[in-house]
Amino acid sequence: QVQLGESGGGLVQAGGSLTLSCTASGRTNSNYALGWFRQAPGKEREFVAAISVNGDISYYTESVKGRFTISRGNGQNTVWLQMTNLKPEDTAAYVCAARTTTYSGRYYVDTGEYEYWGQGTQVTVSS
Repeated sequence: QVQLGESGGGLVQAGGSLTLSCTASGRTNSNYALGWFRQAPGKEREFVAAISVNGDISYYTESVKGRFTISRGNGQNTVWLQMTNLKPEDTAAYVCAARTTTYSGRYYVDTGEYEYWGQGTQVTVSS
């Protein structure tokens, strides 16, 4: 079993920046692809960004391209989401997700493809 814990959320003005982090604990000796999703009140959970096991490949939803950057640590148990030029529409609970995979260069974008989920951290962007 793997536990995921997020941190770094908060309140920021439009145009500001935040960096979220997510650390995996528990059974972390497997290879995990990692991703970030977000969910705003009254809306479905949506994909934000994903990164492969080896960290070489990342993918973003169109609305955050050029503003958000996903990265993972050398130990592979931590993933970050650097968010810049934040907009009010980025307001949501951001959730980290992980899944085991044998493909070091693959990322995943669907919620159903992930096995483990964090509790989420709230990001609020004021206009």
